[in-house]
Amino acid sequence: MEYTRTTQLSRHAERNTLVSCSILKKEVSFLVIRNSWPVTTVFLPSSLHTSFERLQLCLESALDRYPSNTACVMFGTCHPLMDSILEKRGAWRTPGQNCVSILLGEKLFTEELTKGAFFLLEEWAHTWDAVTIPVFGRNPDLLKQIFREEHSYLLAIRTPCSACFEKEAAYVSECTSLPLRWLDVSLENLQGVLAETLRRGGSP
Repeated sequence: MEYTRTTQLSRHAERNTLVSCSILKKEVSFLVIRNSWPVTTVFLPSSLHTSFERLQLCLESALDRYPSNTACVMFGTCHPLMDSILEKRGAWRTPGQNCVSILLGEKLFTEELTKGAFFLLEEWAHTWDAVTIPVFGRNPDLLKQIFREEHSYLLAIRTPCSACFEKEAAYVSECTSLPLRWLDVSLENLQGVLAETLRRGGSP
């Protein structure tokens, strides 16, 4: 998909709402401001991904606040009923499996995933214990076993909006016993996906 003209968007359409996972809050907020997109942003906690029930409840509650065909979401297929939830409310979403694939692009995402990467973004690095302990409990050996069985390395992703989170990433690496690698990425693909998604609703 080609995104070379995504910043050349109309500024006169009616303002819509973008409901987004907070995992890329810095990046989404930056792009909305930089491109003067006429959209109101609402961010839901990324920790909702650990519970399908909570994710559905919060997403439905957020979307129900807005008229049909005025809200889009920046989520992937993070819930098995995601597209059904959106369709019932006249909403639409960004294409992509998840926020990491939307940020990296499907090609790079798939390449790293195939090699065994577990992707770590800044917000999850800062909230690691708060996210994982309710799911896995305080059992470090179990956590390490699960991650070693499923992944080969920890891939920490930095964007131009990232603050320093080397210490937090090293902690996650220790918790999972996965070797830590770093990947610096631009916002080009994220901007293209968001612009195209907003355009589908006539917002930008």
